[in-house]
Amino acid sequence: MKLLTITIPCYNSAEYMAHAIDTALMGGDDIEILIIDDGSADNTLDIARDYEKRYPDIVRAIHQENGGHGAAVNTGLENATGLYFKVLDSDDWLDTYSLEQVLELLQQMLSDGVVLDMLISNYVYEKPSVHKHKVMSYLGAIPRGRIIGWNDIKHFRMSQNLLMHSIIYRTKLLRDCGLKLPEHTFYVDNIYAYHPLPYVKKMYYLDVDLYRYFIGRSDQSVNEAIMTKRIDQQLKVNRIIIDSHDLTTIRNRKLRSYMIKYLSMIMIVSSALLVNEGSRESLAKREELWGYLRSKNPIIYKTITRRKFGKPMQMNSKSGKKIIIHGYHFFNRIYGFN
Repeated sequence: MKLLTITIPCYNSAEYMAHAIDTALMGGDDIEILIIDDGSADNTLDIARDYEKRYPDIVRAIHQENGGHGAAVNTGLENATGLYFKVLDSDDWLDTYSLEQVLELLQQMLSDGVVLDMLISNYVYEKPSVHKHKVMSYLGAIPRGRIIGWNDIKHFRMSQNLLMHSIIYRTKLLRDCGLKLPEHTFYVDNIYAYHPLPYVKKMYYLDVDLYRYFIGRSDQSVNEAIMTKRIDQQLKVNRIIIDSHDLTTIRNRKLRSYMIKYLSMIMIVSSALLVNEGSRESLAKREELWGYLRSKNPIIYKTITRRKFGKPMQMNSKSGKKIIIHGYHFFNRIYGFN
């Protein structure tokens, strides 16, 4: 069994996937790399098979019919033999020094007989077009350098949501919690970072800048124009997350608080995109989204709408819409997420 499985979903990634694979390869024999070709039309599969040929003990190339990012992650999880599981998008990369530290820690946990459910590390927004390089850490929110549980968590700032980029899960935990991402759907990383959390008991925050998240391709799914065009997929993910857990039954107060905060964040993003688009149809979709939350869990609906940013998300006045749009772009300028 390998220590860590790194799954790299690829769709028409021939132009840039080598960089992602090469950085992952620095993990050596402790890792396996699953390159999932998601029905590409370019020579992505040829590149994947070439790596498999050159590194047969580390790399596996897996071809599947096109099913989207979620389907590729599902395939990676189904085929993983590593004790732990990490997703690396094909246009991103890993810091090799940080990867070495991650593997040393996981090996130490294994040697000590510690069943670690989730390892958290920092990620870095890399936006070369505007020379932006911003480290997103969890200092102040998560105690570092020791095994912790949810009761040890402190206050998460708005920029400190746990994302796919910052998480390494125990593989068995993902299988046991029944994680299965929807096919032909973007933004499923939100489900990945949310659904398994109630099953996580032991965590560790390693303060290293492992994941490098590239921002700036015109066809990137987090590009604002692309997100607006794909808003129905974003709304689908919102509803899946709403249905994922009844947050009123989460006993741990700090875990419940964090999950409500995360749900609030994705509701705000969707609402802001719909208001920014501004059509009658988009505004109706915003009403439907909040109505869905209200019908599914009225208690959580009231909790979110009473918060500072929750109430403006449903305002229909011109001033309310301006608050929503300006707030969205303000945080975008700060954090550079698209």
